[in-house]
Amino acid sequence: MNAPQRKIIHVDCDCFYAAIEMRDDPSLRDVPLAVGGRPETRGVVATCNYIARRYGVHSAMSSARALRLCPELVILPPDMARYRLASQQIMAIYQRYTDVIEPLSLDEAYLDVTGQPHEQGSATLMAEAIRRQIRDEVGITASAGIAPNKFLAKVASDWNKPDGQFLIRPRDVDAFVVTLPVEKIHGVGRVTAERLHRLGIHSCGDLRRWSPADLFRHFGSFGERLLALSQGRDERPVSTDRSRKTISVEETYAQDLPDLANCLSKLPELADRLQARLARSGSPEFKGLSVKLKFDDFSQTTVEQPGYALSMAAFGQLLRTGYARGARPVRLLGVGVKLADDFDLPRQLRLFGRD
Repeated sequence: MNAPQRKIIHVDCDCFYAAIEMRDDPSLRDVPLAVGGRPETRGVVATCNYIARRYGVHSAMSSARALRLCPELVILPPDMARYRLASQQIMAIYQRYTDVIEPLSLDEAYLDVTGQPHEQGSATLMAEAIRRQIRDEVGITASAGIAPNKFLAKVASDWNKPDGQFLIRPRDVDAFVVTLPVEKIHGVGRVTAERLHRLGIHSCGDLRRWSPADLFRHFGSFGERLLALSQGRDERPVSTDRSRKTISVEETYAQDLPDLANCLSKLPELADRLQARLARSGSPEFKGLSVKLKFDDFSQTTVEQPGYALSMAAFGQLLRTGYARGARPVRLLGVGVKLADDFDLPRQLRLFGRD
C-alpha cells in the first residue's frame, strides 16, 4: 500500500523581530525600522520592516550601509526575551494541528499535517487557520507555503509575502519548478549561483538538461541534490529531532582582518574558546571540524572535514581553503565541531590530540 501524499506547511512570520517591535510600539509602524547592531560597532541588520526594504535595506546588511541607504532608519537592539515569548505562543498554535514540527528559528517552522483531521483535512485551510490565530493571539502576521515536500513549501511561503500563502499541488509541481530560478534552490547561495550562471544554468529547467555525471563533475555530490530539486523531488521528512548538531564560536572583528596571516593569528584564541565551550557542554564526542569565514563584502563560506579531536593544524588548513575562496579582507571568523551520534563514534573525546 502506497504511503499517503505528504502535506507540508512552511510557516514564516513576516519580519519577525521588527513585527514584535511594531506591535508593542505602534509609533514604529509607519517608519523604516530595523532590528540589529549599532553601526559604530560594525553591527548587522537582523531584520527590518517592509518600509525599510523599499530603500534596499535587508537582513545581514551592515547597519552602517543600511543607514546610508535610508538615513531615517530607526535601528533598535534586539530584545530576545520578548521574541522568545512570542515564539512560544506561535509554537503552541502549531501544536494544535500536528506534533510533527521542525522549527528552523524562532519564527519559522515546517509542519507535516499529513492525515490530520483538522479543517476537513485540508492543509490550505489549516495554514489559513494557523495564520489567523497568529494574527489574533500574537498580534503579528505570518506567511505560509503548502506543498508535497519541504523544498517546495519553503519556496511557496515566500511567494505571497507578507501576510499571504501559496499552494503548490502535486499535479502542479513540474510546471511550477521548471521556470524557478536556481537561486531559489535550497543550498544555492551567491557563489554557487554564479558558478551555475557561468555554465548557462539559470532555471531549474536548465538544470534538468544536464546529466548526473556532468553535474557531479562540476559540483560533486551536491550535483545529485541539485538535479533532484530541479525536478521538484525532496524526500527529507519533517524532523522533530531537536538535538544539537554542532557547537561553534565566532567573532566579528572591529576592523577587517586584511590577509590570511592575520586570520591565522586569530585561530588559537577561537580554538581555546571552542574548547572551553565544549567543556561547559559536557565534553561531547564529535565527528567533524569546521571553519567559517565572512568576507568584507558579506559573502561567506564554511569548510568542513572529518575529525575527532581539536587540531590546530586541521583548523589552519580549513582556514586556508576557505580564505582562498574569497581572498579578500575578513570581518568574521568562526570555528566549530559537528557532534557525533551514539553510533558514529565509539571512542572517547580527545581535546587537542596530536596533529
